Amino acid sequence: MKKVLSIALVSAMALSGILASTSNTVQAAVNNGDNSVTVEKGDTYKSIAEANGISISALEQANGREVGGFDLIFPGETITLPGATTTTDTTATTNNTNTTDATTDTSAQATDASQQTQSQTTTTQAATDTTSQATTQATTGTSQGTFKISFYDPSVLGSNMGYSGVAANLSVFPKGTQLKITLADGTVLYRTVNDTGTFANSNSQQLDVAMPSSSIPSYGVTTASVEVLS
Repeated sequence: MKKVLSIALVSAMALSGILASTSNTVQAAVNNGDNSVTVEKGDTYKSIAEANGISISALEQANGREVGGFDLIFPGETITLPGATTTTDTTATTNNTNTTDATTDTSAQATDASQQTQSQTTTTQAATDTTSQATTQATTGTSQGTFKISFYDPSVLGSNMGYSGVAANLSVFPKGTQLKITLADGTVLYRTVNDTGTFANSNSQQLDVAMPSSSIPSYGVTTASVEVLS
């Protein structure tokens, strides 16, 4: 009987030693700060899960272990804590989102720049067209055909009308009509109808151009193509 009691006592003491050893090594795994721990002697999946506030099944899934199976681990082994994969995925998603946003912003800026360039081009073209049209209108007009041209000096006739006018048949060219007169020799004169004369009044195809006597061509009479500017 004493032998049986001795054996029982020794067994109890051994079990107490084992339990004490296990208790002292619980939560001994070293946290690496990157959602992983390094296994220390005496660690189990249960102790690691409890130390990190997670379930054993979640820890098993995070490390590709069979849920509810036998988890054999060794000191120095690295155990991944749940959340490491999620964090990586979240970071990747964030980076992808930022990249997409940056691409979208770049595309929007390129579109705005293109639209601005097109607008500037359109404005420039419109200004060019307007200038060209104004220049054309200032130098060309409605052709009236070929006219007989004679010259006179208003001052010689005692008139103070000056030399910017031309006498014409007023039924053809009313007073104030601006004419472009291109002589046969290529000389271009710009005159405004301000009078009528004996010859011009009786001939609808004749104009008497005001000009100083010293400038009147020696040929005296010529032909010219006439255009109405306004």
